[in-house]
Amino acid sequence: MGELSYSLHLSNDKNKTKRARQFARSNGNNATAFNNNAIQNHQQLSKVDKHNLRKYDNEKELICTIKGTSSIVEDTKNLYLELFENARIKYNEKQTRNDRKIENYFNHISNDNKRDLACEIIIELGDMDFWSEQDDKFRHKMIQVYKEQILDLENVVPNFKIANATIHFDESSPHLHIVGVPFKDGSKNGMERQVGKSDVFTTDSLRNIQDKMREYCINSFNRIYHLNYTLKAKEEGRNQDINVKNMTNYRQLKKEQEKNKKRLNELNDKANNLQNKSNQITEIIDNLKPSKLNKNNFTISNKEVEEIKDYIKQTTDTTSNLKSTNDLTTILEKYEEDLKNHSNEVKNLQKKVKIRDEKIENLQYNLDNANDEIDELEDKVSKLEEALNYFKELWQKFIEFLQDKFFSTNKYDNFINDLYDEDILDDNDIEIIQNHKNRDKSDDFER
Repeated sequence: MGELSYSLHLSNDKNKTKRARQFARSNGNNATAFNNNAIQNHQQLSKVDKHNLRKYDNEKELICTIKGTSSIVEDTKNLYLELFENARIKYNEKQTRNDRKIENYFNHISNDNKRDLACEIIIELGDMDFWSEQDDKFRHKMIQVYKEQILDLENVVPNFKIANATIHFDESSPHLHIVGVPFKDGSKNGMERQVGKSDVFTTDSLRNIQDKMREYCINSFNRIYHLNYTLKAKEEGRNQDINVKNMTNYRQLKKEQEKNKKRLNELNDKANNLQNKSNQITEIIDNLKPSKLNKNNFTISNKEVEEIKDYIKQTTDTTSNLKSTNDLTTILEKYEEDLKNHSNEVKNLQKKVKIRDEKIENLQYNLDNANDEIDELEDKVSKLEEALNYFKELWQKFIEFLQDKFFSTNKYDNFINDLYDEDILDDNDIEIIQNHKNRDKSDDFER
């Protein structure tokens, strides 16, 4: 019925340095292989959380979480406890020095520059051209396909456990974001079970994983959609160069050109028929007989007249269609030539888009930092409020203690007045003490 593309992309950490990230952004090919999109620590996991769950723009109706909760950070922390807590406790029991013990393995890996905290895998079936022609109901049936993909992935890669899986429907094609933790067992140094991205995902294992997941995905798609698609051949690399052939108007014109080719084939058939008809007309003319009254005139039957008229009509129609087809072909060729001549303009537009994306990335980074600072300030404010409430309660207890201690003597009143004179107590404090004193007297009277 047709072919669909499939991609399974694993986040990488090729650009840990600032210089490498700058090189990635200035790279002419703009290959995603240069992007530093690995999840190396808690901060990067928080960014993935906000992006995947659309916490920046609050458009959560355009996503669908099929595994996990509304917090990828908490999902990952819980997965760490499930995977590593027993190994951590066992490791700590063997340690004789407290400084070698691991209190929290999640924080331990987050602070380790040599290992990634988690991995993100992005899976996509079908390209923009395919999905642009589908309605929302058709697109949302991919939920069932991607649910099977996360089950297939954990079967294909048993040493990779998924913390959160969320589908995005707000872009050109519905695609799946998977955040999980790869691990290795039987380690001789440190904990017996440890996080291990480089051990689980190698060049060879990734190739094997992609091959299996491709087949599983298209099989699920055909079964759920009741269709019979095949997969396009795998493409090396993930370059995202802008190509004039991907421009919308150009693609539409190329489709028209395909239709035009079909019309040309039909015209060729008509031309062949006309050639046969022309031979018939030539034979009719050759067989015309001179008129008996005038040898310069020839006689022709009504049937032969109709055949000639039919020939003229076919010739006129075919010529008209041929002209329109040739005109369209000329327009297409000119359009394609114009696009090639304006390739520099396309490249300039590409550079502008890249600069805009860099600005957005920087703004997003600054926004993340600002949000982190706001969170820290809110924590500090909360702690200050707790401290303030504590001292308020302590001060109240102090006043009540003074009252109870000196209530029955004149020293109490003198002591309170001295505190007031020294501005240690204010009118509000005096009123509280007086009310408390009157209440105690009232209680004594009732007793």
